[in-house]
Amino acid sequence: MKDSFFKDLKNNEYIEDSFMVMKILNKEDGEFTAFIGDKTGDFKIFIPQIHEKINIGDVIYIKAKKNIIYEVNEYKKIEDFDINDYLPSLKRPIEEVISDIETISKEEFKSPEIISLNDYFFKDKSFLEKFKNGIGGLNQHHNYIGGLAEHTLNVMYMTKVMAYRYNCRHKEIAILAAKLHDIGKTEEYDINGPFSVSIRGEMEGHIVIGVTMIEEAFKSGGNIYSEDFKNRIKGCIVQHHGKIEYGSPKAPNTEEAFIVHYADFVDATMNKVGQVKDITEPGTWSEYDRRIGTRLYI
Repeated sequence: MKDSFFKDLKNNEYIEDSFMVMKILNKEDGEFTAFIGDKTGDFKIFIPQIHEKINIGDVIYIKAKKNIIYEVNEYKKIEDFDINDYLPSLKRPIEEVISDIETISKEEFKSPEIISLNDYFFKDKSFLEKFKNGIGGLNQHHNYIGGLAEHTLNVMYMTKVMAYRYNCRHKEIAILAAKLHDIGKTEEYDINGPFSVSIRGEMEGHIVIGVTMIEEAFKSGGNIYSEDFKNRIKGCIVQHHGKIEYGSPKAPNTEEAFIVHYADFVDATMNKVGQVKDITEPGTWSEYDRRIGTRLYI
């Protein structure tokens, strides 16, 4: 168990606890300088002589004294640890989020092709584990473990409300597309250490990855899927960012694609607003946030 967190250290002259290696600055001639930390922040350390290889994402237990920066007298790698101590994670239990997602799915998914495509992903234990641990982004919205599932639930919920409120002709497709719109992020991001973009993520991005995953599901399903269904689902995935300048290969051009896009945009924006609110005193102005394009009066 981790005893303390970065936010608790503040003016401590001596540290004895475990932290994750977030960024390596220098490891030449046996000297090692890096930023280490946990889910609450990070700080700089110096190890005069390393006796084993240390990589980004490793967790090390240190005894360190503050000079100009913290100089480590002793350290050892920790193999058994809870990743949620070191990386930001969802505040509510992930299983509650998954349960809410499945409640909407069971209520709304009735047609064979909808159920088949949903089950291809969400009855696959390997995919589901990646989905539960997925993040919404690095520095954008829902940038914490479980953030992908939380965002998906919110987009599904708003899509369902809008689909019924505006009598969408293809309600099931809209709601399933909301559930699948960001599945590419399970492959776009590496969450096994400090969050980073995978090689595939850098080359393709989550929209292209997501469409590829959908195509693989269609091939697996054989003749169960109609061409109209396939086109509409893929259209929602391709178009969910809304504008080409926002990274969308194509702007929305179906009723269901517009609904999924707006649900996605609202949840992403309000999650970022919530993050700004959490670090700003009530009755004051926040710092400028690039994602939402303004300062906020809280």
